[in-house]
Amino acid sequence: MRTKIAIIVFWFCAFTLFASAQEPSAEEEWNPVSAGPVTTWTAPLCAKGEFVLQPFFFYSKTRGTFDAEGHYNSLPDADKSYQYQEQLFLQYGLTDRWEIDGLGVYQENYVKEGDLKAHANGVGDSYLFSRYCLFEEKGWRPHLTAMGQLKIPTGKYEHADPNKLGTDLMGASSGGGSWDYGLGLMMTKKLKPFLLHCDFIYNFPQEVKVDAVKTRYGNYLNYDAGIEYFLPKGFNLMLELNGFLQGDIKEEGEMVPSSDVKYLVVSPGLGWSNDKIQALLAYQRTVSGTNTDATDALVITFVYTF
Repeated sequence: MRTKIAIIVFWFCAFTLFASAQEPSAEEEWNPVSAGPVTTWTAPLCAKGEFVLQPFFFYSKTRGTFDAEGHYNSLPDADKSYQYQEQLFLQYGLTDRWEIDGLGVYQENYVKEGDLKAHANGVGDSYLFSRYCLFEEKGWRPHLTAMGQLKIPTGKYEHADPNKLGTDLMGASSGGGSWDYGLGLMMTKKLKPFLLHCDFIYNFPQEVKVDAVKTRYGNYLNYDAGIEYFLPKGFNLMLELNGFLQGDIKEEGEMVPSSDVKYLVVSPGLGWSNDKIQALLAYQRTVSGTNTDATDALVITFVYTF
């Protein structure tokens, strides 16, 4: 039910992006700067020759899991599972309408199960992006950008050490070891004092051998919607919804029943920005899902432009 409500809210936001009209002259005069949402893409690109650096720092704690039927099960009182993750996002403008981006991930995983404890650290999967501006915002029309995405399986995804309790597996939750190709569309619309964003990214994992088993993870969709409200003195409030839907896994050509994954994350945040640096502090909470962890996370990020 929560997922259906989230999808309705998401589509409402997307419709608002297309349907909201503003006077062009007013839009041109109001150009707020911010770090943007945590996960939702913003459609405007960096300028030609501009280099943008954005690190992210996550502290996430697992409070339980959502099973195959979407029921929540909390962790036993004696168990703990948490993670520190650092991401580095880079943007470079090839032209005023075309940019290339990269994302690297490093993480530290900690687990306690009864009297057993484990810890591991290493790089996660890496990502390359190419984004092109289809058209800029004008009148009723939002800023619209298309994207191609490649996930590179740089994180460990097999041969787990049984003494590490799974902490040594660093691959993405969508499918470690797989090269994933993705296509996306992202929109941004100014509606002073609000800035609205949404995106859809559809990904196609490729077959990979995981511990000698031929595995094909299901295709998956990321859908996100974010809203920013701008306050005086450089402050802004942010709220976003992040959704994920993935089909069943195939192993040796056979479908694995009830292996699909979905989740919905809600994230409020507070930002502060000036013309050179934009910063954001946010809280993320998984509110529903299937075959996924229920987590709470604190996120800090800032943007610096060269």
